[in-house]
Amino acid sequence: MSHLIAVPDHIAQARKVEGLCPPLPWSSFADFFKSRVYDRDLVNRTLLTYCDDDRAVRYVYSYGEFGTVVQSVAAFLHDRVGLRAGDRLATILFNHDVTVVLYFAAWISGITIVPINIEESTNKKRFILEHSEASAVCCWHSLLEEMKDLQRELPALRHVIALDNDGFVEGPKHRAKANIAASFSSWGTASYTSSMDDEALIVYTSGTTGLSKGVVLTVGNLLLDADAITEWHRFGADARLMCVLPIHHVNGIVVTLITPFYCRGSIVLNRKFKSATFWRRLHEERVTCVSVVPTLLEFLLDANEDVGAYMLDGFGGFMCGAGPLLKDTAMRFEDRFRFPICHGYGLSEATCYSCFLPNDLSRDEHRHWLRDYEFPSIGVPLRHNQMAILDDDGRPLPEMARGEICIRGGTVCIGYFKQDDANNAAFQRGWFRSGDEGFYVQDKPGRPFFFISGRFKELIIRGGVNIAPLEIDEVLRRHPLVRFAMAVPFEHRYYGEEIAAYVVLREGVPPPTKAELLAHCRQWLPFSKCPKIIRFGEEVPCTSTGKPKRLELKAALASTLAVYRNRRFRDAEPI
Repeated sequence: MSHLIAVPDHIAQARKVEGLCPPLPWSSFADFFKSRVYDRDLVNRTLLTYCDDDRAVRYVYSYGEFGTVVQSVAAFLHDRVGLRAGDRLATILFNHDVTVVLYFAAWISGITIVPINIEESTNKKRFILEHSEASAVCCWHSLLEEMKDLQRELPALRHVIALDNDGFVEGPKHRAKANIAASFSSWGTASYTSSMDDEALIVYTSGTTGLSKGVVLTVGNLLLDADAITEWHRFGADARLMCVLPIHHVNGIVVTLITPFYCRGSIVLNRKFKSATFWRRLHEERVTCVSVVPTLLEFLLDANEDVGAYMLDGFGGFMCGAGPLLKDTAMRFEDRFRFPICHGYGLSEATCYSCFLPNDLSRDEHRHWLRDYEFPSIGVPLRHNQMAILDDDGRPLPEMARGEICIRGGTVCIGYFKQDDANNAAFQRGWFRSGDEGFYVQDKPGRPFFFISGRFKELIIRGGVNIAPLEIDEVLRRHPLVRFAMAVPFEHRYYGEEIAAYVVLREGVPPPTKAELLAHCRQWLPFSKCPKIIRFGEEVPCTSTGKPKRLELKAALASTLAVYRNRRFRDAEPI
């Protein structure tokens, strides 16, 4: 059974670009998957190594063992849970080997994964589960009662499945390590999903209106971007990519799960990022590349570990994107650790990465593109997609002229789920409009090097994670003594951006303290989304039509908030 979505013409036009590169050779994710786990040269090679420092565990799967356990979980989802191709399975999990197995089991079965950040509020989880029309949710066992409560409110949510460290609470509990040969015969005629156009992921990303939008990615999207990343970085069977980013985001999923599997390499999955074990893990696991966000580079600079004791001759450097990289951070990091940063850019709507700095640059050229303009360059487009800087009417702009970064090609999503207005705004004239302002500069061979100069959208990007400021506004305005509140970002060394809040209090009542307002936010928001600084004011900064002037407020507060650029906020503080 195939689960295909009718793609409107204005979206289809942004996804089809003739002559970029030949199509991929597989007919489905199951077809692609079997091309790896059936490969006699790969069956005994290591695919996945999972490390959890807190539990002092390390699990290793060969390609053959991974194929066996994925098959077992696929059978469980089909036979015990009753999921079929076209169903949607939400996951509220974290980096874990069983999470990886679950993703692949769903994809070979034609089931769509809807990953949800385990730290999201109950209301946000409810919204995504309902809006995505999820048939089932797989959650960590500690969330079982919360999910059971939500299930009573959501008729479409037929199943709640719990996981613990050993596997499914009611289902496969083992990490299959034996009888690999049997899996070849039993899978020989298995039929799962049937098209590269099948829906594979719905990733909910914050929008400037405060409503989360479900980005629908197909099997083809995932494999084309993995192909482009593989080709760009020349990854092969010796590639060992380490994942320290959360795998409920496209970066962790595409770059460090699917791409290593695609290039016949291997995955080193960490439960979480820890600067204290980072370099030692690169050494012990013989890692060749790692994907990070700028925040992690700052943490490693702060830790300032002497890496001279480690054998890192095979380590090639860092892929870095998903947030604003400061020139100062890039130069200090490369000077300190002597490993290159391959800066890039991408969006969930274009699967993951759309461009990178080229790998054929000399050291001086590399540093030129990172250092010698107002912003570090995000690089040159990968194959399978094209990029351009367009004006408001969709016309290409010349070098150095600022306009909107637009993308088209095979990595562009098939739209936002059930959001026609958002699709009409984002897909225009054969392009996907990113909402990011940028420009380009050509090098001597004529390659366009792109730069981001600002964001048209009002998203706050903290540590590579998009945060809708209206979500924070709404929480602050729930306080009975708050008349008006607006969250704004300010430049921050560690997270790229941190969060401040401008608050206008009601008159004629005893005012709350800043500490009380911050404590109020902590009741409703995870620490990552809480404002770290409160600024009180008297004027409500809105246009005559009632639209908040968030960008003007951000600019007005920038100088006063600049003093907190280097501050490590370990908890909300009444500043």
